[in-house]
Order: sequence, then structure tokens, then C-alpha cells
Amino acid sequence: MSTLSHRVRRFRPGLLAVTLLACGTGMLAAAPSRAASITLNETGSTLLYPLFIQWIPDYAKIAPNVGITAAPTGSGAGIGAAISGKVQIGASDAYMSDEQFEQNPGIINIPVAISAQTVNYNIPGLNNAGLRLDGPTLAGIYTGTITTWDAPPIAALNPGVHLPHEAIVPIRRSDASGDTFIFSQFLDFSTQSWEDKIGYGTSINWPDVAGERTAAGNDAMVKAAATTPYSVAYIGISFRAAIAKVGLGTAQLKNENGKFLLPTVDTINAAASSLDQRTPPDERLTLVFAPGDDSYPLINYEYLIVQRRPSDSQTAAALRHFLLWAVSLQGGNAAKYLDSVGFIPLPDFIRALSEKQIDLIKSQQAAVAPRQPS
Repeated sequence: MSTLSHRVRRFRPGLLAVTLLACGTGMLAAAPSRAASITLNETGSTLLYPLFIQWIPDYAKIAPNVGITAAPTGSGAGIGAAISGKVQIGASDAYMSDEQFEQNPGIINIPVAISAQTVNYNIPGLNNAGLRLDGPTLAGIYTGTITTWDAPPIAALNPGVHLPHEAIVPIRRSDASGDTFIFSQFLDFSTQSWEDKIGYGTSINWPDVAGERTAAGNDAMVKAAATTPYSVAYIGISFRAAIAKVGLGTAQLKNENGKFLLPTVDTINAAASSLDQRTPPDERLTLVFAPGDDSYPLINYEYLIVQRRPSDSQTAAALRHFLLWAVSLQGGNAAKYLDSVGFIPLPDFIRALSEKQIDLIKSQQAAVAPRQPS
């Protein structure tokens, strides 16, 4: 399989959905906590939404003239809405593809935190077992070539575990999702047949699998897995409290060095430790299969997708101020926000790159050179 050096921007073109969806997760949008003279509207990632609803009331205390709204519509919708100018902030677990980035040079991708994804299962009697799974096995489940929990590839990863002879119910996202982007990268990078036939993206052409279920948003993924015995699902780590509440199992995943790991602060930090050398100035980078024995294999940057040239200077100033607060260790990257959703703060070098990108935000008015006197 291809190595990390080949994974800076591999992306199948045309897979990002760019339609703004109307809050398809069934969750209510978070509104500004008080009247404000400037409003920044955010939409997109359901994984980032639990963080935004913590940020909004606290940011209002230091910037009472700026209101922020948030809506969990999925990463694809967030990217599309930022490109179209329907919102000032598009939240996404996925970076923009090369094709979209080249077609929209006025859009920038700004990491604001590092998160992870979990693979969860609902097997009565085994949800505390920490079953081991790897990319090829999950690819087999999601293509329908591995159909029961006691199939030889799963049994080989879990010696001594009495696995049931029950049909596996794979659950996947129905919306354009950064979680699908990350999960399908994990399958693509580890499984040649998946790379050759399916690829990765926020939306992909999923194989038809008997008994499969779909759900829109992380909240719905948790509920679908909880109510479906013998299911498996991929869920953003910011929903770990909901996962624990309904008692789903969390799989140990095989990393690039062959180690099986759970997503913890230590394993996510280990995966993030190599980012300084690999992250390009535009910060579009897959973090899946980061090198190292102790590196959890399913981590990612959480991006805010914004326009370099907002329509007016007030909006540009408000956007810069909020984004700088979001990446600051004294602001949105503080432990009191990130710990509760399972994210880790940006490493210092990456924070500096994000700050450089934030400095690029200028209003359209400011971008126009004044006319010289005749």
C-alpha cells in the first residue's frame, strides 16, 4: 500500500457534496446568546458541533458585539456553504480536495484542533471486550465479503474470544460527511481492493451490503448502533459520552506498525507528534495512519473553511478575532473545551501555521487598492 509520503492530498475528485443541507441531523442549531451587531454563521461537521456549542456562550463574554450561530449539517454541506458564501464558517473534518482548492483560490482551510474517530460495535455480551479490528477486515464488512462476527478474518484478530455466528450490520453515513472521509481513507490506505474500486471522500459510492443501515450525523449513528444488535459503526470521538451512555463497544484498531490501540489522549498525542514535519503551509493533510508504535490510526484535523475576502471589513475583523481565539490555548484550544469532546490542542508549530492563514483574511474593500490621484 502507499505510504504516508504519498498521502498529503490524495482525494478522488467530485466526491465532496456541496449542497447546503437544512440541519439534517435533527439537532437544533445553536443561536447567539445575546443580541450582536455582527453575526458569524457556521454550518457543517457534526463532530465539531459539540465544541461550537461550548464555544459560543463563552466567546460572547469577550466579544459581545459578535454573535455566532452553529448548525450540524455535515462536513460536505459546510464546505459547500463556505464556498458559496452562504455562511462565514464551514466546519469540516475533511480538507478540500485539490480540485476544489484550485477552483476556489479565495477559500482557506484552517485547522483548529485535532480529533479522532472511533469504530464502535454492538455485540451483546462483548461490548466490554475491546475487540480488535483492522482496515482490511472493516473493508470486508463494508463490501459484504465478511458477513458474520465469527468469520475467520475477525476470529484471527481476536484469539480466545467466543464470537457469535450472527450477521454483521454495517452502519454508514447517508450525508456528505467528514467522518466518512476519514473512515474511507483508513480503508483505502490499508486495503488495495478498496483503493482500486471505491476510494475515499465525504461521499463515496458505497457497495450494496445486505442488511446495512444508514444514518445522518454522528448523533444518529450512535442511536442506530445502540438499537441494532450485532452492528458496527464509525463515530466521531466528540460523541464518546453518548457512546458510553448506550454501552457500545469500542474497537482496538491496528495502526501502521501493527499495534492495536484504543483512542486515548496518549495515542492521539502520539499520532499528532509527527505533524510538524509533514503539514504543508495550506494545512491540507491526512493524518490517518500517522507513523509510530503508539499512534492511533484514525485522527484528523478539524477544519474551519473560510473565505479570504469577506464582504466587509467588520466581518473580516470579527472572523479573524474569533479564529485567533479558537486556536489559542487561552481560548478555544483550552483544556476545558477540548477535553470534554476528546480533542487535543494544536501543536505549537501547527498553531503558528493556522495563525498565518488567519492573517490572510482581509475584506474585499481592503483588498482593493485606492485609486491614485491624477
